[in-house]
Amino acid sequence: MRPSGRALDQLRDVSIETGVTKHAEGSCLIRMGDTHVLCTATLEEKAPPFLKNTGLGWVTAEYGMLPRATHSRTRREAAAGKQSGRTQEIQRLIGRSLRAGVDRSGLGERQIVVDCDVIQADGGTRCASITGGWVALRLAVNRLLKAGVISSDPIIDHVAAVSCGIYAGQPVLDLDYAEDSAAGTDGNFILTGNNRLIEVQMSAEGATFSRAEMDQLLDLAEHGAALLFAAQARAIAG
Repeated sequence: MRPSGRALDQLRDVSIETGVTKHAEGSCLIRMGDTHVLCTATLEEKAPPFLKNTGLGWVTAEYGMLPRATHSRTRREAAAGKQSGRTQEIQRLIGRSLRAGVDRSGLGERQIVVDCDVIQADGGTRCASITGGWVALRLAVNRLLKAGVISSDPIIDHVAAVSCGIYAGQPVLDLDYAEDSAAGTDGNFILTGNNRLIEVQMSAEGATFSRAEMDQLLDLAEHGAALLFAAQARAIAG
């Protein structure tokens, strides 16, 4: 039995509310159970210097967690004067995941920065950030298309992410904190809308896992991602 009472292949309740900030070119608040992340996309009319005169655009991301997103207060990283290794790893993951769904030549020499700020954390913050970050990115690109700034859609597919793991000896979908902190195996799966894999992060946290168990987790991830792609589509449709 899962602590939440969910079925083994059941996502937490998912909602994606768009247009939640006034100034960003694209924004949404994604809720996956008790994990809530604010995602905003900002258009910058120039690409990074390393892409000058290439005709290619760029998509990047920044990630942060508010001090009381967790049970106890976490000191702001700005106060510490540097980002933690965890923060850097997660925001790089978000950036490269979102870029996998974009034809950067269609974007032109401009950059879109996706900011993912965790308001409340209960496991799976990187997965929620990627899933919500794609919605914010999609909305920002829609604005470019509507304004006629670009002539063709550079977004080639949906991108979403979901966690899966072995909890109490059983493969489960979308781990919350209670499961994540006690899982024998923990994994994050980032997929495109046509079920192509962008990245898989899996590790044995207390017990090794078999090839058959890995395949079970991938099957769960594909099932969960399909539900997230549908949630993204509903959010974009308004």
